[in-house]
Amino acid sequence: MSVLYIVGTPIGNLGDMTYRAVETLKSVDFICAEDTRVTQKLLNYFEIKKPTVSYHRHSGEEAAARIVSRIAAGESCAVVTDAGMPCISDPGEDLVRLCAENGIRTEVVPGPTAVCSALAVSGLSTSRFCFEGFLSTTKRLRYEHLASISGERRTLVFYEAPHKLIYTLRDMLEYLGDRKISLCRELTKIHEEIMRTTLSQAVEYYSSVTPKGEFVLVIEGAKESETDTAETVEDALLQVKSLVAKGMRGADACKQIAKATGFSKGELYSLLVSEE
Repeated sequence: MSVLYIVGTPIGNLGDMTYRAVETLKSVDFICAEDTRVTQKLLNYFEIKKPTVSYHRHSGEEAAARIVSRIAAGESCAVVTDAGMPCISDPGEDLVRLCAENGIRTEVVPGPTAVCSALAVSGLSTSRFCFEGFLSTTKRLRYEHLASISGERRTLVFYEAPHKLIYTLRDMLEYLGDRKISLCRELTKIHEEIMRTTLSQAVEYYSSVTPKGEFVLVIEGAKESETDTAETVEDALLQVKSLVAKGMRGADACKQIAKATGFSKGELYSLLVSEE
């Protein structure tokens, strides 16, 4: 049967693998894996003997098209990532899109996800949240990203690698202010650690301690006092200038402040340009 199965796998503890996930991997014709070596260890543990195909962010559109062609020809395929749910901040989303465009059935086999696991244990508000994924390694894009969400009142969730953690924390402190943060490290693994602190204290701690393992960062949203509406267009323009000074493009800053204050984006942009 021509089906693409989106199969969640453990984020660390193999005991979190579901019975349905194991049965699905045993039933398909082939498996698309982010890293075939990592996936092979999982398959060996559950005594699953199926061919694997490498598919990751550098594979390109041709690789995705070949996989979809095989499914369209009658084969069934499971897509997995190294850990957690595939197709979330993951190139597997391209396979799902291509299958949808070609009328190929997709079916999800849910499993653990680092985002919701970290959010649940964070101690911060979980009623509304934004998943922001990884920040860009390009400074300008990273600064624009942080500036664009500086007024976001929902809880924010990020992924981060250990070697970039201290730089990310410093940038977050500068652009978001000193907020509560939950740093979730090595979730479900032997050395799992949940640190609930503030951004300033996290910067101080990791300035002298070398971080290890993969992190999920859960940060409280902006408080109402930090997102006050402007009484005059001049007040709104000052907010625009503040965002621009932090690295955001003028047009984006005007759009964000216009949304928050009710003033016209065009008017704010005209005033900003006239003062340059």
